[in-house]
Amino acid sequence: MSLHADARAVLDAWTAPDARQEELRRSYLAHLDGHPDGMWRGCLPGHVTASTAVLSSDGSRVALTLHRIHGMWLQTGGHCEPEDTTLAGAALREATEESGIEGITLLPQPVRLDRHAVPCGGGSFHLDVQYAAIAPEGAALVRDPDESADLGWFPVDAPPEPSDDACRALIRAAARAVAGHLATARTAGA
Repeated sequence: MSLHADARAVLDAWTAPDARQEELRRSYLAHLDGHPDGMWRGCLPGHVTASTAVLSSDGSRVALTLHRIHGMWLQTGGHCEPEDTTLAGAALREATEESGIEGITLLPQPVRLDRHAVPCGGGSFHLDVQYAAIAPEGAALVRDPDESADLGWFPVDAPPEPSDDACRALIRAAARAVAGHLATARTAGA
């Protein structure tokens, strides 16, 4: 299955949590239907990207990167690459590369979508599919200077400034998803 087909399958199967997210889901599917190259940064009307809010093993903190260009604290994520075979794999690759954490557990379904303007190709849109993930216990962040200006752990209920509404919304959605995942794991282990 191609990355394009995988992204379409992920979005087809995803249940949006509200009407606005459902509207975005449908627009992403329409974009993919109209653009065979819709997964790649060269698709200038817009392209699908993958990002992840990486939470600590107890779900209390989130790893954020200080974006070198935008100067804001944001989640890990970015463009899909030719070696990516799944959207979840792209999200996990980006999370690992940008946080330096090995052994991240990506939750299987996206937690939200976010469409935002970017300067790619002189002006385009990222159709971001956003995931939640859990870092191994005691995970340390390892900053790659090619990836970010800074990197840090922050309380999920107090992300640093400057940030943006989309990042804060992702953190809230990821915190709920991770809390549910951890509760299910505790119940299963009991």
